[in-house]
Amino acid sequence: MGGALVFVGFMGAGKSTAARSASDALGKPLVDIDAEIELRTGRTIPEIFEADGEAAFRELEERTILEVLDGAEPGMPVALGGGALGSARVREALKAHTVCWLEIDEATAWRRAKRSDRPLARDKDAFTRLYFERQATYEAAADVFLPQGGRSFMTRIAARLLEAGAGRRLAFGRAGEAVYPVWFGERVWPVTDDRDVVITDRNVAEHHGARWEKLRQLQMEPGEAHKTLATAERLWTELAEMGATRGSRIIAVGGGVAGDVAGFVAATYQRGIPVVQVPTTLVSQIDSALGGKTGVDLPAAKNYVGAYHQPEGVHVLPSMLKTLPAAERAAGYAEVVKTGLIAGGTLWDQIKRGAVDEPDVVLGCARVKLDVVARDEKDGGPRQMLNLGHTVGHAIETVTHYSRYRHGEAVGLGLLAILRLSGQDALRAEVRELLAEMDLPVTMDPSIDVDAVVAATRSDKKRIGANVPYVVLDAPGQLRWGQEIGDAEVRAAVEELR
Repeated sequence: MGGALVFVGFMGAGKSTAARSASDALGKPLVDIDAEIELRTGRTIPEIFEADGEAAFRELEERTILEVLDGAEPGMPVALGGGALGSARVREALKAHTVCWLEIDEATAWRRAKRSDRPLARDKDAFTRLYFERQATYEAAADVFLPQGGRSFMTRIAARLLEAGAGRRLAFGRAGEAVYPVWFGERVWPVTDDRDVVITDRNVAEHHGARWEKLRQLQMEPGEAHKTLATAERLWTELAEMGATRGSRIIAVGGGVAGDVAGFVAATYQRGIPVVQVPTTLVSQIDSALGGKTGVDLPAAKNYVGAYHQPEGVHVLPSMLKTLPAAERAAGYAEVVKTGLIAGGTLWDQIKRGAVDEPDVVLGCARVKLDVVARDEKDGGPRQMLNLGHTVGHAIETVTHYSRYRHGEAVGLGLLAILRLSGQDALRAEVRELLAEMDLPVTMDPSIDVDAVVAATRSDKKRIGANVPYVVLDAPGQLRWGQEIGDAEVRAAVEELR
């Protein structure tokens, strides 16, 4: 972009450490604004607060930041104090630079800050209020979203930060040792070469094929009915016939089905080659293209054959959603609602007010998914949250042979069932209204065998013992996973859907 790399975030997020690591990796000089103020005044920040008050400090901070940014060389790391974005002049100046937000949860921030001499970390309640007040400001300003702990792998990603800004927003996916970029914007199409192979479906190719007309391409038929081992085998064979090697990459362009199949093919062809995900549907942009789950269905159950294979990168272009049929857009909205229920807070508030697939909502939902996967790559605990509504939803899909409902439509029904099982009647009514407003089904086809649906829930791929682990919700943002629910209760909730 040409401006400085400006690190922002709440107290304790590690802005100075991250900026120092970026400085070392890029060979650029570092400016820490707090240290710069102390150097200029000969006093510590607590001494300035104590003697002059916060208002005087903020004026001094603003003046220092504006002077530093005005003279900053391209790519120079600059670490700001936690409250610096309270200045409108600073926020305006930051538009010419790349803003990197280091995220941190409130509990960790307090644990770190309370041991310091920070003037604004002396009262826990005031600290908490300040934390939540500032989150929206950081989010609005950010070009780069650095997850909690991001400073620990800064040397690996520093060069990527220089590519962000000017409408190219950047988040990061983490799973185990893997760290990969997740790009958002209209100028984020992946850089490719003639070794790459696009795997897409016929519908996507009709709308977007001009983007990869110079690349080798393989196509599959659209729809869940083609998410099978037979499709994967055909694609493996065609890759071999065209001479694809371990030096090739799969560019997976499409929705959840194409992305899952292409990812699985990449995970298994010659024991694994890289995959780059370019999601074209709402479900894939906020969920399925992120986190490394790949696979195909068996007649017995959904996603029963697959592998964890983290992408080399994910490229989200909001305009691709414009080609979605209304029914597909609505089906994706069910996953937006699910993600809002998992996140709670401001994201759920946006969704309740009617947000559907606006770029900020897509980005917010994707960041929820990335955060959960970073904590639990392989469904050992917190990642089960992402299964909210899916146990019953997948069972409905299986019983109807993936032909009666789109995935998102089944998930919407599953959400209504689990909210009843969670005892959240008022929230269930609210979600039902949101789904109905998008013309999503809120009742199940009465011809569907309820007992067959209940039986199919027992085949959920997350079951590792005698019981299926359910995710229940106490309130938006407050979930419990690994919960046992009896067949009789599940049957009553499914019966009610009829």
